Amino acid sequence: MILLRNPSRLFAALLPRVAALTVLAAAMALITGPAGAADAPQQRLLTVTGSGTVSAVPDEAQLSAGVVTQAKTAAAALAGNTRAMNSVFASLKTMGIPDKSIQTSGFSVSPQYPPYNSNAPRVITGYQVTNTVNVTVDDLAKLGKALDALVASGANQMGGVNFSIRDPKPLLARAHAEAVKDALAKAKAYADAAGVSLGPIQAIGESGAEPPRPMFMKTMALEGGSPVPVAAGEQDVTASVTISWEIR
Repeated sequence: MILLRNPSRLFAALLPRVAALTVLAAAMALITGPAGAADAPQQRLLTVTGSGTVSAVPDEAQLSAGVVTQAKTAAAALAGNTRAMNSVFASLKTMGIPDKSIQTSGFSVSPQYPPYNSNAPRVITGYQVTNTVNVTVDDLAKLGKALDALVASGANQMGGVNFSIRDPKPLLARAHAEAVKDALAKAKAYADAAGVSLGPIQAIGESGAEPPRPMFMKTMALEGGSPVPVAAGEQDVTASVTISWEIR
């Protein structure tokens, strides 16, 4: 039989060592995880990307038109340009185009010089004033007449026409739905070929979406003649999704 003369002092001496061993055991448990965790089967996934495309006819157009005037003085060139632009604005109003759809996009006054000659001093021979507006036409049936009216009212510079879709969100929604269908069809084909079956979806995310790109049509200023023929064609809206299934 062993008798301890001072057991409380011995316990106090051993306490730090016991605490250190307890912390070490807890750390080892965190590293190794619960018993059998290392032997748990890993989840098997099949990840597929699908794409969808929806086509639609554009329902609005943006065009650029302007007036270029030249005169001996800047004031005369500006006065002539102002008269022509006022006539252009009046024609647009007559076509039923609201003020919010008309925006000035460029204005400049620049001196004009004779052809360059290194032996002659550069002398200003006149001035050129350019005024350009961007116009949105929300009724494509009026587009040809609008182009005619602009030229007839004095516009002598046409930049071109961009066709677009006013609200592409419903088309994007349809494109996403088509992308999901495409991904599901691909996943079923892959699963059948690999001899596995699809389980529940584990993850789904948008891989990308592309709204309709404006279609550009170059136009030329016309003098008289029949209404300008225009063709809006179709635009594509595309989307893609990535889906992961558990496979069994």
